[in-house]
Amino acid sequence: MESSLEIRFHGRGGQGVVTAANVLAEAASLENMFSSAFPIYGAERRGAEIESYCRISRTQIRETSPIEEPDVVVILDPTLLKISNPLRGLRKDGKVVINWKGASPSVGFKTYTVDATGIALELKLVKSGWPLVNIVMLGALVKATGVPSLESLKMAIGQEFSGNLGELNKRAVELSFERTFEVEQIVA
Repeated sequence: MESSLEIRFHGRGGQGVVTAANVLAEAASLENMFSSAFPIYGAERRGAEIESYCRISRTQIRETSPIEEPDVVVILDPTLLKISNPLRGLRKDGKVVINWKGASPSVGFKTYTVDATGIALELKLVKSGWPLVNIVMLGALVKATGVPSLESLKMAIGQEFSGNLGELNKRAVELSFERTFEVEQIVA
């Protein structure tokens, strides 16, 4: 990471994009980096599109506006590619981290894929019938960016989730880190 990293999360209400950004920010702070995480809310309901943001920096963060030109876009629900434009404003050298199974998507940016849904189902990380992919995606994000370390991420998960849920989420990020693949793309 150079001096700062700006990450925009895209998911649906109930998928935990806000929690993912918060856990990521906490993990960065464990490495003595500055971080901020915040969502954009509207008239949200379960299943509606949600955005959340995380800034990580080696210097103080003074900006509090939504991230319009992210370094990384994390997509928890790949169907969002068909109904909106989660890649809008992504920097030319930006990265996409996406919950994806099957033939790799062609999005025109350096892309990292992981079957986060499959990992969540494998570990029985499910709530009200929804696979909990938010924390799983953080393992893929760490693989793509190297920030923060996997160990700091697992420490932050332990602070956020207690007992068996914490242990399952730690295992989920380990599996996600191992199973994340960089897709060869022709960069636009």
